[in-house]
This record gives sequence, structure tokens and C-alpha cells, in this order.
Amino acid sequence: MIKGISGVLLFSLLFLGINNSFAQSKKIWIYQADNYYEKQNFASALRLYHMVLDDTLGLSTRVLPYEVDMSNQKFKNDSSAVDTTKNVSIGGYVRHQIAMCYRYSHDYTKAAQYFKESAEAGEYPDDYYYYGNTLMYMGKYDSALATFEHFMTLDGTTDNALERAFQDMSGCVFAKNLEESDEDIEVKLSDTIIFNKGTSSYAPMFWGGPDKLIFTSARAGGIVLDPLEQDSRYLSDLYWTEKDEEGNWMSAKNFGRPLNSARHEASGAFNDGNIIYYTRWSDVDRKEKHIYLARMISMKFFESFQLDSAVNLPGYQSINPFITSDNKWMYFSSDRPGGYGGLDIYKIELDEFGNPMGDAINLGKPVNSEFDEKTPFYHEVSNTLFFSSDGHESIGGLDIFKSTYDKDVSSFRKPENMGEPINSTHDDSYYVIDDNLRYGFLTSNRSDCSECDSLYSLCSHCYKIYDVVQPELEFKISGYVYDLATNEVIPGATVAFKDVSYQWEHFEITADENGYYEHDLIPNLQLFMRASMIDYFADKAIVFTQGETESRSYRQDFYLEQIPEGEITIEGIEYDFDKATLRPESIVILNKLLDFLELNNNLKIEIRSHTDERGSAEYNERLSQERAQSVVDYLIENGIPMDRLVAKGYGENMPAEVPDTSGNIVALTPEYIYSLDDKELQKEYHQRNRRTAFFVLEQK
Repeated sequence: MIKGISGVLLFSLLFLGINNSFAQSKKIWIYQADNYYEKQNFASALRLYHMVLDDTLGLSTRVLPYEVDMSNQKFKNDSSAVDTTKNVSIGGYVRHQIAMCYRYSHDYTKAAQYFKESAEAGEYPDDYYYYGNTLMYMGKYDSALATFEHFMTLDGTTDNALERAFQDMSGCVFAKNLEESDEDIEVKLSDTIIFNKGTSSYAPMFWGGPDKLIFTSARAGGIVLDPLEQDSRYLSDLYWTEKDEEGNWMSAKNFGRPLNSARHEASGAFNDGNIIYYTRWSDVDRKEKHIYLARMISMKFFESFQLDSAVNLPGYQSINPFITSDNKWMYFSSDRPGGYGGLDIYKIELDEFGNPMGDAINLGKPVNSEFDEKTPFYHEVSNTLFFSSDGHESIGGLDIFKSTYDKDVSSFRKPENMGEPINSTHDDSYYVIDDNLRYGFLTSNRSDCSECDSLYSLCSHCYKIYDVVQPELEFKISGYVYDLATNEVIPGATVAFKDVSYQWEHFEITADENGYYEHDLIPNLQLFMRASMIDYFADKAIVFTQGETESRSYRQDFYLEQIPEGEITIEGIEYDFDKATLRPESIVILNKLLDFLELNNNLKIEIRSHTDERGSAEYNERLSQERAQSVVDYLIENGIPMDRLVAKGYGENMPAEVPDTSGNIVALTPEYIYSLDDKELQKEYHQRNRRTAFFVLEQK
């Protein structure tokens, strides 16, 4: 009996000891997992969380979610604060953390599974938002919208999650209303031997032109220090390749040491010389991602160094450098304080040695948002910034957006989602395209990953590089030629095309019997157009296809003014008293006449100068001739051919004409002027007689 009692006691003591041991092990595993989670090492955190979850003993024990240091639950790019006074079960907490690990690793299928379980358990109301968010990223927009609507009816949700739910609902509606995919755009997996040989390939970037490329890849044969502890298949290195004489990409080459190391090197960008900028981080703390600079001579690199605090702030990420072709600016992404939320895109000026100088400039809204903006690529020919974001009405995960820089207001325009097939319901980023907007690359995890079958594996290594072939841009211009006064069409008008960039030979076309014309254009034009017709002054327009990133049709109408029978006064021409010297204010007026004569280069004109009756007739004729000649001389000096100009002084012989009070046209003769009682009106009419005008002599 004693032995039996002793056996029961012994079993009870052993059970309690095992239970305490398991409980203690769970606390250690959770503590270690949370530490990995804080450092964004989600693969290591996931394994430990699953160890806790797989060991069902004690999962119902109530704990505080922040009992261990869980300040990590509030990410800079995804603020999801949890009520730390609320008790939750270990099982509930661990399922939530597992779901977050999968989400941050972009494995949305598994994230949805665990968010659904966590949300339905009721311990984390915000997980209904995250469940809807992952459904959205999987392209299940109707289910996502229904989940968001249910989430908004719950108690205990956070303002931040509610705000994001509204944003995501907008993205779902946008995705549902997208037009059919542009079948003319081709997106296909890049070569699996050169680009996509390893477990992960991403971040393609042109190196001096479209025929040479650097990219990032994790593959066998990469740089490691300890082969027993490290596997290069899961360690990012920088590689490069270029096309051979036949236009085929050659085998990719690892840059080797010291550029690549036993840490991760990624998203590199060269200036046009011997400097590369790139991102480096370690699995020990994946939050510490910083931009480095390395110099080289003949493909031999010196030791790289981390850029200073103008770019890299301790405790914050700075990633994805891009260098402009003039080597003067670096664009990059950072979650540093003072941004709009998450990762924002910044730019910073570079000195002649490639070093940052001054302060980093946040591109501001509308480019940056409360979400993540990253992977900037500035297409300088079109003044367009391409970048990736999970905001701005993303259709799922990271999407690629474009925003054109408007020089008139010194700001970027509202970003546009590039739609399918550039974007997918998965993550799409690192978009680059050549100067002609025809051939480029992007990075995506849209394809199924064969290595994601294991419960504990993450799909973050399943990024691949894709070729992008855009259809050739097509442009058309059309319009009508009208009479300015009557608004009637002018049949047979001539429309001349002159390409300022000299890609095109200059040419002319003729409007049809309805005054209509049309013509195809080519990309990257700076086009000057001129419409003309006999007995009319010409009209002009300027049209740019340069900078356009999509095909479009232009409408350009012209309005021609009929050449009058009489002379045309040039208002505002003044001379020094008793001289023929042009006053400075007259030059401004004459410069406008220059533009007019350059546009109407088929006109021969007479420059006429007139005086009032004061002074002798001989004196007035001589002074007016000298003044007319001053105008002609100025025009000739500024490029108008001499044979198109005639100077003629008329003195007081051709008084101006005005309507009188009865509407009759009268000449401003001395007799008429002095018959008026209004002295101010007399002065005005004398001034009208002291005029400079031009008269069309001939139209060629």
C-alpha cells in the first residue's frame, strides 16, 4: 500500500516536473522566437513558434502577449498595436505570430490559414483585417471585401487596422474594375540558367546600358565563410551578365570577394564610372539593412564601406539605391523617422567622388504613402519614377507604379498602377526598362514555389526575374484648320512638321477638303508644327511624344487669321525724343515681331514709321525713315533676311484712322484733331499718328 501510494506520488511529481519543464521550454522558445521576430528573421522565428504550437501541452495557459519583450509587435511599416492588458492563450498568441511571420515573408496562402484560425478564436480582432488583407493579396477580392466588412463591425479593433481596411477595400474595388489585361505586353520568366538558376533571383539593374545587367541571386556556389554553417542557396550575392555579339546573355558571374561576403548583398546600382552602391544585411538582425559603396579598378573592388548617417540611420533600414545617369543623385528607400509611414523613397545629392552630401530629401506625397514604397527606378528619358508599393490601390502585395515628374510644378504626379500583366496578385517590384520603353525586367513571386511544400518553410526565397517586352509605342495626331474669325474650316491648308530633336526629316502634309489632317508620330519627338494658307497668317503648335510612357492620340487644331488689306500697327514701339534710337521697352515688342516673322517666313513686309504734323514735312519724313530703318536693322541683326524687309518713312502723310462718335471712319488730320474740345483726346490722337506699323507686300 505504501509502495502504491509512493508510486502515485512519484508519478504526480514526475508529471508536475515534466509539465513545468515543458512550460519553461515554451517560455524559452517563445522568448527566442520573439527575439528573431524583432530582428525580422522570420524563418528562425517560425520554426520556434511551430515547436511551441506542435507541443500541445499547456497551450490553453493564459499569458500576457507582451510577457516577453513584445514591443516588436508594432512594426514601423505595419503598426498593429495590441492591448497589452488583455490575457490571451499561448496557442492564440503563437498562431497570431505564425500568421505574421508568413505575412511578412509574403507567403499569403499559409498566412491566410493562420489568420483565419486566429481571427475566429476571437483573441485578436485585428486578425480579421489581416485575414482579409491576405485574401486580397491572393486575388480573392470578393472574399476579402466581405471579410473587411465583417471586421468593421467588431469591437476591440485598432484605428490603424481600420484605416488600412478602408485602403485595402479601395484596392479591391480598383482591382475588380481593372480593364482586361494588355495582351500586347509580354511578361515571361527570364532564362533559368543565367538569371533564375538559384533559389531566389531579383533586383535587376542596367549597368551602363540595356546590354549589361547586374542582379541579385541566392544560388549554389555563392560566397560563404563557413560551408558547414552557411548555405549559399539562401544567401544573396551580386552577379552580372552582358550580351554577346549575337545579342544573347552570357553566363552570370559572381562579383566575388570583397564585394560579396558571408552576409546578404543585394539591389546594386553602378554610376557611369567605377562605383557601385548596394544593400547589405545579416540574418543576425535583418532590420539592420544599409547601403554600402565600393570602388573598383578593372573589375577589382576595394573594401566597401557603409554610407554615413545622411543615408543610413542606426536602427532603421536604407535600401534599394538607384543612381541617375549624371551621377548627381541617388534615390533610395528608408523607414527613417519623419516619413509618411513604412518605407518612403528619398533622394540625396552626390559629390564628384560619389559621396552623399547634404540631407536626404523625402519625395513626399503623392509618391510616398502610409505604406511601403521601395525599389525606385527613375527613367530619365520620360522623367518617370517607377517604384513598388503595397499602398496606392495595390491589387495585391507589392505592385509596380509609375509617377511622371511635372517640371512646371516641380513635383511628381499621382502614381498610376501599371495593371496586369506587369502586376499580379503577388509581389511585383524592381521594374527597369530601357530608354525606348520597350525591353525591361521585373521581379515577382507570382509563380508557384516548389520549395514551399514544408509546413515550416518560407516562400520569401521564391522571387524570380521576369523579362518584360512592351509593345512599340504608337502615336497619332489629327485635327482641323479653321478661319479664326469665322470658325469655318480651311480646305487645303499646309501643315508642316519639324522635329527639333532631328530624329525625323522635316515634311509637310495638306489638309483635306474638310480642313482635316492626320499623321502617325514616333516616340521621343519634340515636334514643332506650323499650319499655313495663302492670304492667312500662320499658326503654330508644339507637341511632345518625348516622355510619354503609353501610346496616345493627340488632337491639335489650328486657327489662322486672314491677312488684312491695310497696315497693322505695332503697339508699344517708342523712340528717344527727336531721335531714331529704339527705347529698351521697344525691344520687347520687336522680339515678338521676330517670332511672328519666323513663323510666317513666307512674308515680305514693309516697316512703316509715321509722325504727327508737328515739325516740317521734310524733317518728319527724314525722322520717320530713320526710325523705320532702325526697326529693320534690328530685325536683320536678329536673323530676318534682308530681302524680306523694306523700311519706309511716311512722315505726316498717312494719318491714322479711327471711328468718330457716329461710327464713321475719319482720318486723324490736324484739322480734325484741333476741332476737338477734349485736350486729352487730342494728345491721344497725336500719339496714334506717331506710330510704327507693318504692311504685307508679298506672300510666297
